[in-house]
Amino acid sequence: MLSLLARDATGQVTAPDSAAPADTSGPPLTISGFVTASYTYSTQNTRDAVAGRFYDRFHDQVMLNAAKVVLERPVRTDRFDAGVRADFLFGQDAKVTQSLGLDLGDNGDLTQAFVTLNIPAGVGRYVQFKAGKLATLMGIEVIEDVVNPNLSVANQFVYLENFTNTGLRVDVKPSAAIDFELAVFNGWDVVRDNNTQKSFMGRIGITPTGRTVIGLLGYYGAEQANGTSKRSGGEIVVTQKLGPKATVYLQGDYGEEQDLPSPGSKARWWGLGAWGTYDVTPVLGIAVRGDYINDEDGTRTSGVFGFPPNAGQKFGSGTVTLNIKRWQHVLVRPELRYDRSSLAVFGDPATPSKDQVTFALGTSYMF
Repeated sequence: MLSLLARDATGQVTAPDSAAPADTSGPPLTISGFVTASYTYSTQNTRDAVAGRFYDRFHDQVMLNAAKVVLERPVRTDRFDAGVRADFLFGQDAKVTQSLGLDLGDNGDLTQAFVTLNIPAGVGRYVQFKAGKLATLMGIEVIEDVVNPNLSVANQFVYLENFTNTGLRVDVKPSAAIDFELAVFNGWDVVRDNNTQKSFMGRIGITPTGRTVIGLLGYYGAEQANGTSKRSGGEIVVTQKLGPKATVYLQGDYGEEQDLPSPGSKARWWGLGAWGTYDVTPVLGIAVRGDYINDEDGTRTSGVFGFPPNAGQKFGSGTVTLNIKRWQHVLVRPELRYDRSSLAVFGDPATPSKDQVTFALGTSYMF
């Protein structure tokens, strides 16, 4: 008779799977986060402001950028399961990540808060339903600065993407090579909708090899208060590993919006970005980035984050960042960045410049 007993790695007899009690436990609630402080010096500043910048928008000041705490109970994908996640952000970064309709004060933000329901669909396959406030599906870079290749964020992150979606999302993983997501939400960076129309965003991810990931994304919806003028666009993101130490990222964006900058017209914008990372040693990495944006009508940049009112500009930046991990749980990041615009938008309004150079240093502790 064929034995129903099995042996573990030590040779001890174990009960067959059919005799084992059902595993009703799940992943425990975890607490994680980070603290980031930084200093930025700009050669073309307006008093204490750095035009066109996001987290690093203050000149010659030490900033308490972020004290972030994440509470999460992740889901198991191999069974029917439920999970929850909440991301609390405190510090000077919170003012620029906040969504309209959720007021935690200038120095506080709830960047994510959502529930996940998982339906298993086979080994490594699942369908997940998520409800609440979630980070956008767009872009290479994310709200958490310690995850990004560089200390500062690219112009595409600031001007061509949204940060969060509040609504419903379904994530499907039908195979190891494909995943796709569809979100229905109130609008770009709003918790309470400013009109009666919902917005949509969809993404498909393709992994043709273990080293290559391609993401294709599209969005559509009414973002103006009138509820009729539509914003639409798309994005492509490619991640290519060149070996165990080097990775290249590419991102292209295109968008347009009706009735901007005036009724009956259509605003258009597009951008390109490239990142490269290389681990010189286990404790030292280097990240380089270049980006370029054509804001044809000024609708994405006019009067935004220190840029003066304008009817359109072409601008870009080049950035080099060292990622020093010599201390446990600590990331130290010196950075050099050069910005250039087709307009004189940097520095003193009396003597503006088309160029800007900034030096920055950031330090983060992760737990």
